[in-house]
Amino acid sequence: MAKKKDNLITTGKRKRAIARVQVKNGEGKFTVNGKEPNIYFGNHPIMLKKIMSALELTGNLAKKDITVNVQGGGLSGQADAVAHAISRSLAKAKDTMRKTLKAAGMLSRDSRIKESKKYGRKKARKRFQFSKR
Repeated sequence: MAKKKDNLITTGKRKRAIARVQVKNGEGKFTVNGKEPNIYFGNHPIMLKKIMSALELTGNLAKKDITVNVQGGGLSGQADAVAHAISRSLAKAKDTMRKTLKAAGMLSRDSRIKESKKYGRKKARKRFQFSKR
């Protein structure tokens, strides 16, 4: 069985966004790039719910201090990256949390990325306009 660890640093990824999360025991402080989450993510309820879902599922909302450093991508990708990193750190802390997070599908990385541009085309799939004459 895994020991309960005090200070965990994990990374989470989504699209082009990479989040580095430091989780330690505390009273529930949460910062994203030095700001409150609802200020950084512009008070979008879906993104905030996505971020907090791992903490709510395991019952650690007021027990952990979380410091997030996130960069790259857009806000939605960053929110998913933060949620992925938080769930990975909670799973690393305790095996019972890992089972609940795995069942909820929060430990798997969303591997969908941008398709690369093809030569002779404008974008990945967009073609030039066809002219018969």
